[in-house]
Amino acid sequence: MSALGKFNHLLVNTLFKRNSVFLTGIFAGAFAFEVGYDGLTDRIWRRLNEGRTWDDIKDRYTS
Repeated sequence: MSALGKFNHLLVNTLFKRNSVFLTGIFAGAFAFEVGYDGLTDRIWRRLNEGRTWDDIKDRYTS
């Protein structure tokens, strides 16, 4: 059996054999992706709007 075949066999037996494990993996992966994507887009948005947000200018208007 080739290395790819062994990997495929391992993957099927550990992740795809039971529906509960498969769905848990999907939800965990979706959650991790959402956290990473949210952090990345927040950093990009803050960099593009630097100097224009309330956190950046509130010292000018509050005493």
